[in-house]
Amino acid sequence: MDPVTNALTPPVPMIHLIVGDDEFLAERARQGIVNQIKASLPEGEDLPVTVMRAGEVSEYELIDLLSPSLFAEDRVVVLTHMDQAGQEPANLVLKAAVDPAPGIYMIIVHSGGGRTKQMVAKFKKISVVHEATKLKDRELPGWVMQEFRGHGVKVTPDVVHAVLEGVGSDLRELASAVGQLVSDTNGAVTVEKVRAYYVGVAEVSGFDVADLACAGQVSKAVASTRRALQLGASPVALAAALSMKVGQIARLYSTRGRIDSGRLAGVLGLPPFVVEKVAKQARTWSGDAVSDAVILMAELDAAVKGRGGDPEFAIESAVRRVAELARK
Repeated sequence: MDPVTNALTPPVPMIHLIVGDDEFLAERARQGIVNQIKASLPEGEDLPVTVMRAGEVSEYELIDLLSPSLFAEDRVVVLTHMDQAGQEPANLVLKAAVDPAPGIYMIIVHSGGGRTKQMVAKFKKISVVHEATKLKDRELPGWVMQEFRGHGVKVTPDVVHAVLEGVGSDLRELASAVGQLVSDTNGAVTVEKVRAYYVGVAEVSGFDVADLACAGQVSKAVASTRRALQLGASPVALAAALSMKVGQIARLYSTRGRIDSGRLAGVLGLPPFVVEKVAKQARTWSGDAVSDAVILMAELDAAVKGRGGDPEFAIESAVRRVAELARK
């Protein structure tokens, strides 16, 4: 690295707190911090990284880890599972983080809950905070869109929706899918290319099953459910997709005539084109059918999670019943 450029680079903060319960986001944040520190060092300089569980580190080990080396080498100490540590180890880490030695970077990983939940506020006061909280369903489209932007690619909302339909909601899989799509298409990602790429997954998509059921296509919905189960789809995942779709219909049932899809999209956390699609579908439902479907989803949730009968039978039965309600 050019010494002049390095001198102009803002110094990387010494203490970092990654807080949240999403392992993938926490892992990504940790790697991002380490990469940022490496980029700030002279070219070719090594950066040792030590990872330890916060609850298992002794005072002696912590002092040793956080003491400057004889050769003044920079290094990173990552303390994971701070939420599971006892009060004594947490206090040791806090004390060390208040006054770090030169060249010693600390990354503290905390879920935000657990035994030392009350310590989070104290750690936040002395560190740079990196959020790693699990995303809600309505936040997924924005996150996927940002993933594409991170690769220097701008996509349309329908591409994002197609990716979510084909891949699901697991962030690690979504990140991998976005990277692969960008690489294989040289950044020219379209809905057609996404669907072609994930044709095998699309056959078992819970979103497809939910769309067919809520459109009243009884035979196709049931057949798709059986096919999905045969190919290994989880009854819980299929139930989640169906419940999400029924919930969207319930929220948009009262809309009539022309709707402000942009305003409703902000309220519901959905892309405008999805709002328009669901609102059109919701108008074909009756009020009683919507009420019955909502009640059925609560019963289905219990059934697929092992609190009543065979989960596979439960999801197939629910899909059939929703499709029948859509035709009332």
